[in-house]
Amino acid sequence: MCVAYPGKILSVEGRTAEVDFAGNIARVNIGVVPAGVGDYVLVHAGMAACVLDEEKALEILEAFGQIGEAEAGEAGEAIE
Repeated sequence: MCVAYPGKILSVEGRTAEVDFAGNIARVNIGVVPAGVGDYVLVHAGMAACVLDEEKALEILEAFGQIGEAEAGEAGEAIE
């Protein structure tokens, strides 16, 4: 199973984009999707698989944030 984390395209050169995944910058092939600077993409195996509208991307990012907060809370409870 693959879980994709939305990344925002920072720059494009040909079919390659620099994509920001929560501060981690990765080079991604965007040759199979109509994507440009400012777009959010889901990536699998180094290739953008789809473009998300910003509202949906931010919704997914918020959900990942909530999951992280819940896991951090559970880890803190286990330590006590």
